[in-house]
Amino acid sequence: MSHKGIKYRLYDNGADIKQRLFVLNILTMQIVLVVTLIEILITDKFSLDAMLLFAMMLSILFAGIVSVKSGHIRLGALFIATILSFGYFPVTFFKGGGINGDAPLWFIYNIFFVGILLSGKVKYLFLSAQVLSAVACYVTGYLKPEWIVPNTDLMAHVYSLTALILISIAISSMIGLEIRLFIRENKLSEERKKEIEALNASQNRFFSSMSHEIRTPINTIIGLNEMILREDISDEVAEDAVNIRSAGTMLLNLINDILDMSKVQSGKMVIAEEPYSIGNMLSEIVGMLWNRANEKKLEFHVNVAPDIPYELIGDEIRIKQILLNVLNNSIKYTKEGSVSLSVQCERKDDNNAVIIFTVKDTGIGIKKEDIPYLFTAFKRVDENETRHIEGTGLGLSIVKQFLDLMGGKVNVNSIYTQGSTFIIEIPQKINGDKLIGDVDFEKSRTIAKLKEYHQKFEAPDARVLVVDDNELNLMVTSKLLRGTKVKIDCVSSGEEALKKTLNVPYNVILLDHLMPEMDGIECIRKIRSQIGGLCRECSIVALTANTGEENKALYVKEGFDGYLLKPVTGETLENEVLRHIPQELVHVIGDSQEILEETISWMRSKQIKKKVIVTTESVADIPDELIEKYNIPILPHKVSTPEGLFKDGSEIDTRGVLSYMEDKEHTIKPQAPNVKEHEDFFASQLNRANNLVHMSISSKVENSGCPKAIEAARAFNNVTVIDTGHLSSGQGLMVVEACKL
Repeated sequence: MSHKGIKYRLYDNGADIKQRLFVLNILTMQIVLVVTLIEILITDKFSLDAMLLFAMMLSILFAGIVSVKSGHIRLGALFIATILSFGYFPVTFFKGGGINGDAPLWFIYNIFFVGILLSGKVKYLFLSAQVLSAVACYVTGYLKPEWIVPNTDLMAHVYSLTALILISIAISSMIGLEIRLFIRENKLSEERKKEIEALNASQNRFFSSMSHEIRTPINTIIGLNEMILREDISDEVAEDAVNIRSAGTMLLNLINDILDMSKVQSGKMVIAEEPYSIGNMLSEIVGMLWNRANEKKLEFHVNVAPDIPYELIGDEIRIKQILLNVLNNSIKYTKEGSVSLSVQCERKDDNNAVIIFTVKDTGIGIKKEDIPYLFTAFKRVDENETRHIEGTGLGLSIVKQFLDLMGGKVNVNSIYTQGSTFIIEIPQKINGDKLIGDVDFEKSRTIAKLKEYHQKFEAPDARVLVVDDNELNLMVTSKLLRGTKVKIDCVSSGEEALKKTLNVPYNVILLDHLMPEMDGIECIRKIRSQIGGLCRECSIVALTANTGEENKALYVKEGFDGYLLKPVTGETLENEVLRHIPQELVHVIGDSQEILEETISWMRSKQIKKKVIVTTESVADIPDELIEKYNIPILPHKVSTPEGLFKDGSEIDTRGVLSYMEDKEHTIKPQAPNVKEHEDFFASQLNRANNLVHMSISSKVENSGCPKAIEAARAFNNVTVIDTGHLSSGQGLMVVEACKL
């Protein structure tokens, strides 16, 4: 290798660190061996030792060049380590004066060489072999001192000093190279880190900008669509308007998913904790998805346990996204049948609870081997079945990321082609003692339409200023507030807003953030400090498409009195304006609790799922009274006879079997349930409980159902199969004890 080639090999960023150290080792080793050869030639010309050493030099050099060029560094290192450990060291020991020569120093070098260039089991194997080789040499030297060729006192000192200097230089060179490479790699790593951070920042700016730009026209679509729904229109037009609203909402969810994925990846996602009504949240969620289910002619059921706290503390927006993504997926992948949402509560103490959302469908299901990849972003499992289904593949990844941030978890149970069940557990704080009670929203009509619009209040003497650079947004906001009869002025820039606020005493200013020339932050600062201005103490609300807790915190810091996110509904806008207008200017007309008439068939069942149930097989021979007392689900085995196949415990009992077997000519053969029967049994029992423990017959007996039960349980995250190791009454006693626990 040329000097330039060697330097390239040592500092090539694309090369592995072990390759660089290997190259340096070969170089230093050659230098050491050359010096040693010179020593031998000076003291004993043309000896056999010199010839062996020269051959070793050539072998090591050849092995090194071949290994580097072929890329098989590990094989080269193994070859050289073998020569050093079992060739050079023993020869040096016996030919160079034993412990009074330089052999101990070469032993240290060998250990160092193996330690830095080999890894894994091979490394420890060679280290052990070197230790054994050294022990053998020392023991042999002690027992057979005549085998050792002695050195003169002078030569012993010369050899030892030379070896000490050369080995010290070699080791320090390698350590120095490692340090330099580490510093260099660390510097490159820091540079890459800065590049990645810059890329992430650019990506976040892009996603944020995209979100803002898309939300702006959606605000127009949803706002004008709401104005249509307020009018006296036909059912057909109302149905079209509702479909527009649903599509707009789903588009918003998609935007939120993309933006949130970016935030999660950059570590900027913040989980908020604020009080919210779980009943209102569920009404909104199911209201969004009812039309989609109805279009596919799917039954849509909701079962809400009455013991759920009426108000919880948590991140309502993120929980809503989680449920929307899972429910939307269930509807997408279900061609016929039903989709159901079950909500249960597991109280931890007076202030904390785990809310359990169970989403079950009769869709295409998920293959067992695909479940581990279910929550991977942009990856869609079973492409052959799902290639015609819309979606980005982000939804379930977002679900998993949010649950991790909230300390929750998700379990997936699925039987391919038969449907899936997602069990989502989210810890939440309880706010108050009130319970949700019996939730019973009956289907009122076939079209999801708003009630005939009535403004909630009138305030003809109140003045509102709307500031937005988008003319359509100004029009939508004005129309949504039209029924309140407030005096509305609209301007399209911060400069125009300052001219208005200088002379007009507004009660509320609805101010956009991202505007050209003067943005909302600069505008609010100038309004607050405007000399002679009449709105320095006015309520100013951010009406913006900028999402995220960080933006909300910014608006609070800058002195905004409220925060509304586009697209905004008429009800939300009216409520916010009502909150800031002086009471003496307001005449309340409508019911402040006015809500949408839901078109959802809510199931009236008050069933509360158990946390865990214990199941077993009919061969446990548990008496009927204990089965009834502990409500133990039994999976029947089968009894095969010449007369036919009978279910144990239902079509034939133990006494019948014994009676049948009294005739020696009669033969019976037990038959355990197959994997499919176990899966169906587990799936049916999970309608009653969130977790299932199945106590199976000993796997050591012939025709045991235990291996099949274990195989079936792999389709579920919350089914545990226990091999009792017992038969009959022994198995039954364990089941009863488990039920008592």
